Amino acid sequence: MPKRVLDEGSSTHRAKKVKLADKDKNSKAKEQLIEAPSKLTTEEVDFPRGGGSSFTPIEVKAIRAEALREADSELFEDVKQLKTKKRKSGALSKAATNTPVDKRDQIRVEHLNYKRMTVGMKILGQIMSVQPLALIVSLPNQLFGHVPITQISTHLTHLLEAMDENEEPSEAESDDEQKQKSIPDLFEIFRPGQYVRAVITTIHAAGTTNVTGIGRTRDETVKASRRVELSLSPDKVNDGVQKSDLRPGFTLSAAVKSIEDHGYVLDLGIQDVSGFLSFKEAEKGPFDHQSKLFVGRLIDVSVTKMSGNGRTCTVTVDSVTFTASSLSEITNITSLLPGMLVQSLITAVVPSGLNLQILGYFEGTVDQIHLQPGKKYKIGQKIKARILYDISGTTPSKFALALVDHIALMDVRRAKAAEKSTDCPILQEVYSVGTILNEARVTRVEQERGLILEVEPGVEGFVHISHVSDDHVPSLSPSSGAWKVDTIHKARVIGYFAFDGLLHLSLRPSILEQNFFQVSDVQVGELVKGTIKKLAESGLFVSLSGNVDGVVWPNHYADIALKHPSKRFKAGASIKCRVLTVDSERKRIALTAKKTLIESSLPILSRFEDARVGLVTHAAVFKVIDKGLQIEFYNGLKAFIPAREASESTSGKLSDAFPIGKVLKVRIINMNPETSNIVASVRQAASNFNHAITDISSVEIGNTVEGIVSEIHKDHAIVTLQPTQVRALMSLINLANHRGLSLPQLRISLKAGDKVEQVFVVSRNPEKGFVIVAGKPKKSVVVPKGPLSIETIEIGQIVGGRVTRHGRNGAHVKITTRISGSLHPTDACDNYDAGMPFPAIDSILKAVVVDVDRQRGHLTLSTRPSKLYPEQEKSVVDREIALVDLHAGDPVRGFIRSVAEHGLFVMLGREIDARVQIKELFDEYVKNWKGHFEANQLVKGRILSVDREQKKVEMTFRSGDLERGKSSSLSLADLHEGQKVDGRIKRVEAYGLFIEIEGSKLSGLCHKSELSDNRDADVTVALRSFQEGDRVKVVILSIDKEKRQMSLGLKPSYFADEDFAAHEDNSDGQEEPRERFGVVHEKNDEDMADAVVRDPSGSEDEGSEDDEADQIHVDATIQSHPFGHASPIHGPSKDSIVEPPVPSLKIAGGFQWSGNGAPSEEEVPLESSSDESENCEQTGRKKKRRRKEIEQDLTADMHSRTPASNADFERLLLGSPNSSYLWIQYMSFQLQLSEVEKARELGQRALKTINFREEQEKLNVWIGLLNLENVYGTDETMNTTFKEAARHNDSKTVHLRLASIFDQTEKHQKAEEQYKRTCKKFSQSSKVWTLFGEHYLRRAEVEEARKLLPRSLQSLEKRKHLKTISKFAQLEYKYGDPERGKTIFEGIVDSHPKRWDLWSIYMDMESGQSDIQTLRNLFDRVFILKMTSHKAKSFFKRWLDLEKRLGDEEGVAIVKQKAIEWTQKAVNSS
Repeated sequence: MPKRVLDEGSSTHRAKKVKLADKDKNSKAKEQLIEAPSKLTTEEVDFPRGGGSSFTPIEVKAIRAEALREADSELFEDVKQLKTKKRKSGALSKAATNTPVDKRDQIRVEHLNYKRMTVGMKILGQIMSVQPLALIVSLPNQLFGHVPITQISTHLTHLLEAMDENEEPSEAESDDEQKQKSIPDLFEIFRPGQYVRAVITTIHAAGTTNVTGIGRTRDETVKASRRVELSLSPDKVNDGVQKSDLRPGFTLSAAVKSIEDHGYVLDLGIQDVSGFLSFKEAEKGPFDHQSKLFVGRLIDVSVTKMSGNGRTCTVTVDSVTFTASSLSEITNITSLLPGMLVQSLITAVVPSGLNLQILGYFEGTVDQIHLQPGKKYKIGQKIKARILYDISGTTPSKFALALVDHIALMDVRRAKAAEKSTDCPILQEVYSVGTILNEARVTRVEQERGLILEVEPGVEGFVHISHVSDDHVPSLSPSSGAWKVDTIHKARVIGYFAFDGLLHLSLRPSILEQNFFQVSDVQVGELVKGTIKKLAESGLFVSLSGNVDGVVWPNHYADIALKHPSKRFKAGASIKCRVLTVDSERKRIALTAKKTLIESSLPILSRFEDARVGLVTHAAVFKVIDKGLQIEFYNGLKAFIPAREASESTSGKLSDAFPIGKVLKVRIINMNPETSNIVASVRQAASNFNHAITDISSVEIGNTVEGIVSEIHKDHAIVTLQPTQVRALMSLINLANHRGLSLPQLRISLKAGDKVEQVFVVSRNPEKGFVIVAGKPKKSVVVPKGPLSIETIEIGQIVGGRVTRHGRNGAHVKITTRISGSLHPTDACDNYDAGMPFPAIDSILKAVVVDVDRQRGHLTLSTRPSKLYPEQEKSVVDREIALVDLHAGDPVRGFIRSVAEHGLFVMLGREIDARVQIKELFDEYVKNWKGHFEANQLVKGRILSVDREQKKVEMTFRSGDLERGKSSSLSLADLHEGQKVDGRIKRVEAYGLFIEIEGSKLSGLCHKSELSDNRDADVTVALRSFQEGDRVKVVILSIDKEKRQMSLGLKPSYFADEDFAAHEDNSDGQEEPRERFGVVHEKNDEDMADAVVRDPSGSEDEGSEDDEADQIHVDATIQSHPFGHASPIHGPSKDSIVEPPVPSLKIAGGFQWSGNGAPSEEEVPLESSSDESENCEQTGRKKKRRRKEIEQDLTADMHSRTPASNADFERLLLGSPNSSYLWIQYMSFQLQLSEVEKARELGQRALKTINFREEQEKLNVWIGLLNLENVYGTDETMNTTFKEAARHNDSKTVHLRLASIFDQTEKHQKAEEQYKRTCKKFSQSSKVWTLFGEHYLRRAEVEEARKLLPRSLQSLEKRKHLKTISKFAQLEYKYGDPERGKTIFEGIVDSHPKRWDLWSIYMDMESGQSDIQTLRNLFDRVFILKMTSHKAKSFFKRWLDLEKRLGDEEGVAIVKQKAIEWTQKAVNSS
């Protein structure tokens, strides 16, 4: 059909021509006056207020006469006669409105296309899909558009913009308003199939890709929607609606503006009018009623009442009322909105559709697509039609409408047109994409657009002219050609036009022949043929069919690694592959070109449900670890092969025999449905393997057996039992104990074929066909046969189990799936020094039952040899302690349970904990006492007191008389002027020293003038020589009892030699050996040092001290850290007990390059005999400190010396070539010699030498090179090294390490640039964003850090949002504003109240603020929520600990009371 523009005459509002009966001159004059156009302007309204008119009086009179004649003709003339009348030339007919209309008055029915769309056009659409940041909308006439998230409503846009602003909530805001600040996702607001009223805001050029809210996609529908941008905002959609038209039945869209006490205030987009929706009416809406509507939400409403003042409009959201509401009159054409159901009159029936008269005044059209199929329409028929859009370029506006059922009812298109029930499936469910239709009949041909095909009665599809044939078709003919009306064709569904209710079809042979039309059509394990598109470094890309592509990863190119894959794979060549994985959501297919997998006839295993024990199939190795192989089946299903099941032979490494990508034939030997874990075996899949699992029914737990050693492994031996031939596993440690040998001795003597006797069975595994045996069973215990149960277990019985974790009361041991046990550290061994009080996790142990809790299915265990083997005489060093056995003064040993603010708690037994107060920790004052103790540390002390009724035990680590605490401390009355007392410096001021008298809490001032007898001396220098904690002897100069003040003196003239003699005697007395308390291992170190220092001959000469002094300094240089500055190691001071551990090597963030080599002889300070004679008058305490220093340094001499030359390093590297620590130490050594280039060469040499399996070691060397280039290199060398490191290691790790290096060397600008590059490259990583935020916050760039959070949420996956927000909140607590962190956490717990882990983090952050009232409020909120008793117990325990630490006794009592109330309430509710 030739295109033409709309008739301008039809688009203007003209007065009707009237032909009068008499043809006199007056009549002609009147007719001429009527036909003359009135002088109306575009500013004039259609219906002036007050009954006024813009017509002249003559025009009004003529119009009234015409109206009377038309009324008479309708009342008295026969309809049939009216239809037979013909139009006379040159005159207008007096017929009624159902008379055929002149062609000049007909409105041409045209399809909507992109060219006819204009900005500002209002249009009705249907949501096809909901994207994270946009809505994809189906429009009339097979068009598409999209709505960005910023065009939903202005209120929602404001909330999005304010996400990163720290807005403090006002006191007047309600809790409901606070909850609305959490913005839901679009899929929680909208649903596919929902109709929306929209306004076109932007029309992009064809092929536009850079559209906000729509990322890269292969979906053709989403691509097509990029061109048209829509807005749903009520202030744009409802623009022009008159206030007077807001009558009952008027429908429009609105946005929630605020939440009030009784309902919602709505933004209608109409000036001076707001809507109101009550909570009761809101329950009728088609949305979730469990939560309130949030501010900014868009809803469809129907007007129910207008207030008297005309400012408030009451509405309803009832979907039935909204759909059925129709308009019969209106005051202004601008009030007509798309989606409204209006009364209409058919004025013309044309081949392309209908002409309608809307509401008696306005004109509209209906195209054939939007007519009810099979229904006949007549001129003059009154119908209800729904407005689709206003036709642009017409004045007054004309409208396009629809009569088809699914639009009129605001429902999705169903598969059966006659079926209106929602139970009928929708069109997309019946005709999925890719469905082939064998008989589709052409029902209509549009010459320049395409074909309408009938798939089945009531279901039609549209074929665009470009999809009719593979060849170019310029136009179509309805009466001739291959695609004329009523011809039958084979078609394929390629999409949907949801709004029009049509299938998108294609007749192109190339599409009909495609094997796969979409990714979901491809089946895992299927053999496919494709064409190579290109070969890249990341993989081989293969075209399978049409737009369906697959990728072959490099480790699946062939059965062996290809050095030159480009020689084998050429672009355009065909290739045969097997489908490895299919990801329909991400539209990705992974293929394999391995010949073994392609030609395999074994079953394809792609789901855990399809696996079964005994199944033999193929799999590929994807990771090799020390314990075995990790293999992969199809579709990402993984399994584990233990090292013992990988091969019969045990020689060589697994990585050498099983490279990554190797295809293995495996047999499934075990499955765990709870964890979906699969264990497989290569050995049992071999053709020569006896697949019958050995019958172990003849071997029962507790049987005494014997056998022959068949295999020897690292930690255990395989024993073949005789005569049953059952394979048994026996620990080498257990076998060594059984034979009375040490483990090294057993390794040397044990050989395959050795006989093992008198061992007993402790565990059976019928599925795998082996048992576990151990030596020397407990003879007095009879182990019952059959499986263990809590009813049959008795005290004294021996059981076996696996350590799963460590808790506050020791190790948790899993006996069976329903029986667990606990092993207290004090029950683990008879000698805490030699045993293992804290066994390793996953270790297997044997224990004796000492208590049974049958209700909980819990056992109390003991692994003490004296309990396991009572018939043997075992020396018990640390006895079992009961409360009745404890008495004051008893020396005991135990393990530190926790380090509290007021001291330590020590575990002495299963139910006995002793408290050690701070004052009882040391004999002397120690300022930072917490650094000397840690949990689970072995300590020794004495009992101070025992309260058996309250089960409280007090303990001390101090030596001396226990009665010291009972003596009262000194008071001011006990002191007098001239008395000489011992004291301790409490504080140093510019004017003197504050000294605390020993044995009291009294302190006095020693003025600086009382420090020296020399008046000319500089007392400032003397003050500097004193430090807090120094012990001194002072004389009391004066006492002011009223003011309770003392004046003290330190002048040497105040004292005589006799004053210090007693002190020296006491010091010498302390040198006598006595029992030491506190941390136990320090004593062991000293004993070892004594053994090293002691001369073999037992004699000591006068020169021994010189030799020891020399040894001190040499050892001190050896002890220096290879990456720190060399400095001598000083012995422990008088206020230290445990030497702090040497700091670990910090490869990640850089290190210091100095201090690696050993000092020369000139640098070693040697003390001469004269030096010794000068120091001979030192006190006994200083002598003791020197002796401790000697012992410590000589202990260090037991380790190897630090290498001091190239030869030393080379010799060490021969023994440990894979040690990155040695290589970096070597590089550091070269840098001290200014050999920068040689250090670089060593780094490259290290990378070539270290085994390629040692990935972490290689990474350490790369980080070392980056540190080197950062300090000594240029930007160019740094960039080159960085690129090489990123290519050979995990790229993200290297990026973050480089940023950390820049940070630690205070190159903040480079660090920021590096973080930006990292975030751009790894935008999907939450860790990258949080580290970047921490970088900004550490530099006090708070605003920059806060901008990162909303930016990160745009890039991260939805599942990572909560984690990222929580991390940023924690950073606010640590480095930013704690109040802001609190606000963020409030939003998190409001939107996710059941995330207990987030509640715990929130509480931890708040506990750092030391605000107990805030914590109490948090716990009160938590316990309102429904939770399990186990979770409630953990929260009450946490609350109780915080009350003890930060609160008071009253708070502790309240917590206990609330715990009881909660428990009673839980019991009653159950």
